Amino acid sequence: MTHKSGFVNIIGNPNVGKSTLMNALVGERISIITKKAQTTRHRIMGIVNGDDFQIVYSDTPGILKPSYKLQESMMRFVESALDDADVILYITDTYETPNKNQAFLDKLQNLGAPIILVINKVDLTTQEKVEELVKLWGEILPKAQILPVSALHGFNTDGLISMIKEILPEGPEYFSKETLTDKTMRFFASEIIREKILLHYQKEIPYSVEVEIEEYTEDKKLDRIRAIIYVSRESQKSIVIGHQGKMLKRVGTEARIDLEKFLGKKVFLEMYVKVDPDWRDNDNKLKRFGYMQ
Repeated sequence: MTHKSGFVNIIGNPNVGKSTLMNALVGERISIITKKAQTTRHRIMGIVNGDDFQIVYSDTPGILKPSYKLQESMMRFVESALDDADVILYITDTYETPNKNQAFLDKLQNLGAPIILVINKVDLTTQEKVEELVKLWGEILPKAQILPVSALHGFNTDGLISMIKEILPEGPEYFSKETLTDKTMRFFASEIIREKILLHYQKEIPYSVEVEIEEYTEDKKLDRIRAIIYVSRESQKSIVIGHQGKMLKRVGTEARIDLEKFLGKKVFLEMYVKVDPDWRDNDNKLKRFGYMQ
């Protein structure tokens, strides 16, 4: 029996549903999801195994023009996903202008890896609009296979998986068949906390915040987690904490509930807020937070 394996890397502009699709394909909640741009900052792998295949999916940050070193690091994750892809899933949606980021699309067209262009959110438009988009994208990326889906509602995701398996190259497994992801529990704890910050704070706060897990102690019945929330300015610290600590308590409660669901056991979560003005532009700090090698 032949065995197929490969890296299937999910790429696209912000807010087209990359993380929702990633979770649907993996069948687990690997990537955090919000309506804000730049929700995904890292390259996150989710691994799906069968007797005769292993698909290593990668969720990546949305394509953007960097304004500071953190965003430069995010775009390096995208570049690495282009470099090692066996299959590229380029995600768009029914709202996006097809020729957006034309230079990037030209680059895609010149890559050797096969491309599946996924038109997401088809549940939010008409059949006529979807057919029009399929035609337009066929002209822009003629080498790509095109598939309309709704990641949120699971429409055509089985068809997408079948398409991926069909073009996946033969090869050995890259990870143990029991492996779900390349990330640690510390990483997922920090991401779940950051998701709650993205959901509950507005303006610049979500983009000025980083979460570091300072301590993580595992036990059979209870995990103890101590998290530091870094912000760029003193005024942001006050906003994150809120009047009499109410906002921070709300974020902590919701994060703890999600962590307990994720881990399947009780969690004791402590959170503190610190000011670090230059963390988004400091190489050493970005390296510590996992954005640089």
